[in-house]
Amino acid sequence: MFNALFSESQAKLDRLQIAAVGFLMVLGLLFVYSATMNSDSALTVSLVKQTWFKQLIWYGLGIGAAALVCLMDYRTAARWSLVFYWIMILLLIAVIVPGLGTLHANARRWFDLKVLQFQPSEFAKLAFIMAEASFLSRPIEEMASPAVFWKAIGMIILPFLLIMKEPDLGSALVLFPTGIAMLFAAGTPRRYLIRLFTVVALLGALFLVDVLFSPPGWWQIKLENYQRQRLLVYFGASFASSNATVAEKEKARQVQDAKSYQVRQAMISVGTGGLLGKGWHNGNQTALGFLPRGAAHNDFIFSVIAEEEGFVGSMVVLSLYGVILFTGLRIAGQARDRLGKLLAVGVVTLLFSHVFINIGMNISIVPVTGIPLPLLSYGGSAVLGASIAIGILQNVYMYRKVY
Repeated sequence: MFNALFSESQAKLDRLQIAAVGFLMVLGLLFVYSATMNSDSALTVSLVKQTWFKQLIWYGLGIGAAALVCLMDYRTAARWSLVFYWIMILLLIAVIVPGLGTLHANARRWFDLKVLQFQPSEFAKLAFIMAEASFLSRPIEEMASPAVFWKAIGMIILPFLLIMKEPDLGSALVLFPTGIAMLFAAGTPRRYLIRLFTVVALLGALFLVDVLFSPPGWWQIKLENYQRQRLLVYFGASFASSNATVAEKEKARQVQDAKSYQVRQAMISVGTGGLLGKGWHNGNQTALGFLPRGAAHNDFIFSVIAEEEGFVGSMVVLSLYGVILFTGLRIAGQARDRLGKLLAVGVVTLLFSHVFINIGMNISIVPVTGIPLPLLSYGGSAVLGASIAIGILQNVYMYRKVY
C-alpha cells in the first residue's frame, strides 16, 4: 500500500487540482477573516475562539482526512461502502430524534459534541456516492434490469427523505443530480432516464403549483414555513392571499421584505464590487452589518469576495472551481475501472451542485437553501466533507490506468 502511495509512475497526485484546492483554502481563510473580524468586539475574542482560526484548524484536519483517504485503494474501501452507507442512514435517523440531534433555527441537523457540531448529512452524501458507485459498477449488461434501476433509485430516495426531515432542502436536493449523473455514466438505458426525468419534472411542477398557488386552508405539501417563504420570495409571489384585508396585505408585505433582506443585501454586495472591488477587508456591506454577520462567512461568502475583489476576484474563484471540476472529469476518464469512473463522476457532480446552488443563491438565480460553498464557506463538517471528496478523486487518480 505505501509503496503504491510513493511510486512515481502509479501514485503521482494530480498537482493541478491540489493547487486549485490550496488556493481556495487560502481565499477561504482570508475572507472568513474579513467577514468576521470587522468589529471591535471581534478583535477582543481570544485567538482560539476566532472564526478564521477555527477555519484554519478545519483546513488542517481536512488535509489530513484527504491524505488518509489516499492511503487505501478505493477498490478496497468500496468493499465497505454499504457499511458506511447504513451507518450514515442510522445517524440521519438519530439526528432528527429530539434529545439526540440539536435543534437550531427550527432544524435538527447537528449532533452537539461539545467541542464541535457534527452534521451527518455532509458525510452521508459521500457514503451515498461510494455505495451507489459500488452498486452500479456491475457489468453493463445488468444495467438494463429494472430491479437494478429501482434499487439504485431507492438508494437515492432513502437519504433524501431523511435529510428533508431535518429539514435541509439544499443537502437533500444535491443527491438527485449526483445520483442521476452516476446512473447515466453507468450506462443506464436511456428509456429509464427519460421516464425518470418525466416523473421528476411532473412532481416538481406540482410542487411549485402547490407552493405558489394553493390557497391557505387547502391541502398543501408539508414544508417548514421558512422554506415556503423562501420559494415565495424567489418567485416574487405575494405572502398574502387574494382575499386578505388591507392590513393583512401590509403585514404580509413587511414579512416578505424581511425574508428577502439577505438576498437583497447579497445582490448589493455583488453589484457594488465593480471590476476590481473595494479591497480586502474594506467591504461596507459586511463591515456595517448589512450582509448579516451570521451568514456572511458561510452561505454568503461569495458575496463578500465579490464586493471586496469585484468581478476579477469572482472570476478567480470560478476559475479555481473550474480547474477542480475539469480535472475531476479527466480523472473519471482515466479511471482504471467502472468503480473509479463512477466515484469520480459522483464527486464532481456533487461539488458542481454545491457551487452552482450556493453562487446561484448569492446572485438570486436559485432560491436560498443554506448550502455551503465547498472549501470557502466556514464550517467543520462542510470542510471535512469537501476535503474527503477531493481525497476520493486523488485516490482514483493514483490508481488510474497505469500498467
